[in-house]
Amino acid sequence: MYEDQTKDAILDRMLETVPEDLDKRQGSIPYDMMSPAAIELALAYIELEGILDKGFADTAFGEYLDRRCADMGIKRKPADTAHGYVTFTGTAGTVIGAGQRVSTDSLIPVYFVTTESVTIPESKSVKARIEAEVGGASGNVGVGAITVTVGNITGVTAVTNTEATIDGVDAESDADLLDRYIDRVTAPIASGNPSHYRQWAREVSGIRDAKVYPVWSGPGTVKVVLLNSENKTPSADKVKEVADYIESVRPIGAAVTVVGVKEVPINVVLGAKIASYTTLEAVISQLKGGLFDYLQNLAFKDPLVRYTQIQRVTLDIPEIIDYSGLTVNGASANIEIPDDSVAVLGTVTVTEVDIE
Repeated sequence: MYEDQTKDAILDRMLETVPEDLDKRQGSIPYDMMSPAAIELALAYIELEGILDKGFADTAFGEYLDRRCADMGIKRKPADTAHGYVTFTGTAGTVIGAGQRVSTDSLIPVYFVTTESVTIPESKSVKARIEAEVGGASGNVGVGAITVTVGNITGVTAVTNTEATIDGVDAESDADLLDRYIDRVTAPIASGNPSHYRQWAREVSGIRDAKVYPVWSGPGTVKVVLLNSENKTPSADKVKEVADYIESVRPIGAAVTVVGVKEVPINVVLGAKIASYTTLEAVISQLKGGLFDYLQNLAFKDPLVRYTQIQRVTLDIPEIIDYSGLTVNGASANIEIPDDSVAVLGTVTVTEVDIE
């Protein structure tokens, strides 16, 4: 809006107010006196442009988006800490108190603390619940990733996690916060209407979206199907958290069922002729990335996994010169996803072939 308010444009307007019988050329007294003011005014216009962007939800960001959303009673969801269990092995009778730190053995360790006190029994191993020290998705680590005890602790010879840690969620992104804001404005809520249940579900950290089915099993029944921040089904703990929250705010009389979305794996198989300068593993990695992005954009928006779009993703990889025998879940056709389900990436199998 103010991009034409440059220093030169402002200075020209200022010099127009100077009488014509005075020297206004560069280096003259009027020119040199007005130039610094023109620079400052140009900077002010730049700030004014920024203020306009910060004042409207669709162009605001960070704390400015927070403040805009606060007008509607919407708060950014904070990061959630991952949790899980580790197994300590060691001398029977060793007490491991709550707050004992453990970590992954990685270049940038992820630290966890025990949330309960346990004692190693005669069987020489005991399981303890842990939580990540810092909130965020970085706390979601795989099986066997936690192998280090931190600090002075005797009687423990090993520690590991036999299950992945779960439910670590980054603070809500600007895009997701804006989406909730727009949803609030465009889908007015009332006392227990479908939009209200969807809003309640989305207020819980780690839940990106929800579908609401009123009267799904008779009068007074409501079903809420949840989609997590990774466009997959939430953990049982997260489903319970949402159910408990909805129970605390819903109108009296409704029988509410809260479930996670059902996952439909999408398995892709094809033969490919690949460029000589790459490897099959690299091509598979790229194909998985493209398919993942495509499926992410379908969640709760488009119930059809299109065969032609799978073809497009394949052809968009420069290293794939040609392909043949492409199947999606064993067929060369679209896959229709049920209403309470979401398509997720399954297996991707690529066989290197010589196509003439």
